[in-house]
Amino acid sequence: MLAQAYLLATRILIKLDEPQLGWMAADRARQFAAAGRAPVAVAEAARQQAVLARKAGWHDQALALALNAAADPALRELGSAGIAQRGLLVQCAAYTVAHQRDQAGMLELTSEATAIAKSLGAVTHLRDTNGGFSWATVQLHLISAENTAGDPSAAIAAADALAPQGLPTTERRALYFTDRAKAFAQWGRRDECIRALLQAECWAPQETHARPAAKFLVSGLLLSGRTTPELRGIAARTGVLHSQPTRPPIDRRRWMLSQSATRISAPPPGRLAVYATYDVVST
Repeated sequence: MLAQAYLLATRILIKLDEPQLGWMAADRARQFAAAGRAPVAVAEAARQQAVLARKAGWHDQALALALNAAADPALRELGSAGIAQRGLLVQCAAYTVAHQRDQAGMLELTSEATAIAKSLGAVTHLRDTNGGFSWATVQLHLISAENTAGDPSAAIAAADALAPQGLPTTERRALYFTDRAKAFAQWGRRDECIRALLQAECWAPQETHARPAAKFLVSGLLLSGRTTPELRGIAARTGVLHSQPTRPPIDRRRWMLSQSATRISAPPPGRLAVYATYDVVST
């Protein structure tokens, strides 16, 4: 029970971008899971540690954490639950390799995760483990991985092959549309990007409003081109609009007086110059 509580805390802290607290929670989860002889929970804690390592830019360590946990013989002895957890770890490793811009390695690991999912059938396993494991979750990771590897057209192709209704949780469906938005943004297709963000918001408003990735996309759209009512709306709802730097309003009278105070006219030959000065501060 304690291991599950700490795992839940770890996922929340990762989502809130609190890595230091996330590491502490993941370490506690792994310790309690090991003490309770719960191999699936141990493996899930290792996966969360791999996510934290990847987010910190420690890609080699993240890959080692995921693949070492996937190789634990105890998982194979647990039947479908252990095999599904191994699949989660392999798809996590694939996403990590994508951060290393190794598209071939990413596709190889994704194929391995896909084979594991197909061996388990159409059922989604481990639903209480951050969205479960199935062919659909592997395909969702592929969309993210193609985006990260820098191939938005491949990411859209992967997204088109997946019906979001087939994903096991509302959170995952929102992530699907957020990843589509990322791909369209990389591709320079603003209208499609905004539409995808609005679809993500429709599926999971609070999730989308809180996601740093969605905020980053909206902020980039505001700064890079024309602003539509739809874009202003989602910017306001995500809090991005209020965080954009704004220039203070200009006091036109004060500005004109300050300009006059610094303007000096050259005197005509043989005549005295007249200097106009103003007390700008007191006006």
